[in-house]
Amino acid sequence: MMQIAPSVSNPRRLLRHLLSACALVGLSLSQAQAGGVLTVAMTAGDIPVTTGTPDQGFEGFRFVGWSLYDALVGWDLSKADKPSDIIPGLATSWSIDPNDHKRWIFKLRQGVKFHDGCAFSADDVVWNYARMTDNKAPQFFAQQFALNRGYMTNVANIEKVDDFTVAITTKFVESLFPYTMSYIPMVSRCRAEELKFDWNAFAMHPSGTGPYRFDRMIPRERLELVPNKDYWNPARVPHQDRMILIPMPEAATRVAALLSGQVNFVEAPPPDTIARLKSAGMQIVTNVYPHNWPFTLNFVKGPFTDVRVRQAANYALNRADFVELLGGLATEEYAQVPPFMPYYGKPVRYEFNTKKATELLKAAKCYPCEITLAISTSGSGQMQPLPMNDLLKSQLEEAGFKVNFKVMDWNAMLEIARGGVDKFPDIDGYNGSRALVDPVIAVIKPVAKAYWSPAGANWGHFYNAEIEKLVADIFTEFDDAKRMALLTKLHEAENEQAIMIFVVHDVNPRAISPHVKGFVQSQHWFQDMTPISVE
Repeated sequence: MMQIAPSVSNPRRLLRHLLSACALVGLSLSQAQAGGVLTVAMTAGDIPVTTGTPDQGFEGFRFVGWSLYDALVGWDLSKADKPSDIIPGLATSWSIDPNDHKRWIFKLRQGVKFHDGCAFSADDVVWNYARMTDNKAPQFFAQQFALNRGYMTNVANIEKVDDFTVAITTKFVESLFPYTMSYIPMVSRCRAEELKFDWNAFAMHPSGTGPYRFDRMIPRERLELVPNKDYWNPARVPHQDRMILIPMPEAATRVAALLSGQVNFVEAPPPDTIARLKSAGMQIVTNVYPHNWPFTLNFVKGPFTDVRVRQAANYALNRADFVELLGGLATEEYAQVPPFMPYYGKPVRYEFNTKKATELLKAAKCYPCEITLAISTSGSGQMQPLPMNDLLKSQLEEAGFKVNFKVMDWNAMLEIARGGVDKFPDIDGYNGSRALVDPVIAVIKPVAKAYWSPAGANWGHFYNAEIEKLVADIFTEFDDAKRMALLTKLHEAENEQAIMIFVVHDVNPRAISPHVKGFVQSQHWFQDMTPISVE
């Protein structure tokens, strides 16, 4: 039997042992208090796919992608008071080859195991990239090719250097390339081979290296995950006993589920329910973060090919009305990224001015100006899309637009976003909220020709020679301060071109049961669910 108390003849030793014993008791109490079942009502229309990169937008990443899996590069989601940035994940470090700026060296983390017990190594990284890119490889999966195509735009080749080092060669020099590596989850080669590359079977028996393990799924109803007690980062072993993810696209249904106790964590509660939720004792959590609710536009054909029409649409909006509609749970958007981002700069501010909007439409000889916009009924980060779009329609039409809506569910909207303007030429713009999680996604992919859809996020095929030169300068600049100045200049130039219809920035409201403890809402679209416990 272990002796805790030493002889009282040595008071210093006694004090040390007493402090140690207190610490152990405190740890035991903490562990006893942790646990419980976290039940999340997602805004997603269905359970995100579990075969690697998920669907259902970045909400799929937040709840499934980063639960079951890890990528080479991770995100620091531990702080609420500063924007998140990338950190080591399955790679402990990365560096550019000094002799070839298209070649990146990633040093891999040793001692990591997949949920099925197989060890992670460089072979798994090479195998995973073939799974998404090589249609002749036995593990090739068309679904994952489609979901990852936008992230793989600049990947030319990947090679194993040794068991724990890989080299990734890009098609063009990209100083910000490591950000892209945060969106490529690594799945288990062992599990896929065991199942003979039956990806439907894999979806029901997924294996990654993430902090959660798959337990069970009822299709279209719920996904249940349990802690990976052997996770390579002990600080992120989940504190709850189980996390249940339930798709609930209807906002009112989510609130009713929270009030009845069916769930204890709700995404995007309707603004008009906040007072009621607070009176019921629910926690309402918000934070500034880089996420906006704009319209992405068609630059190939139609009215928005004229910058005056784009500017008119921006001047036509009274953004204060949108903030009021959302019960104050938003901020007015006059540029792609919010002002707290380091490359915001001094963009043109499109203050509400109906008269100026009308004058611009008449000057562009588009008055009345008929446009067709695709919108969704709900979805990841879409806030309250139907009432918000009713308001947008009325304000645009007051200035001289004639607005036609094509209404669809969120996954159908994502098909438009991934398909690109060539596949949907009769749509003048679509309303897809954007998680501005890194500089490439935020301000480069919407305008660079290299990312013309379907190869990337430049859905409308925007092109401007000066902006293209600026993007090239950013990608070839490896000095952080100089690159930040160039990013700021790019953001200002995009704003002058009114490359989107800017509406509002989100503050990411969540309604949480008072029994839920430990959640830290980071200034990011992704969130870390592992610290949460439920009393």
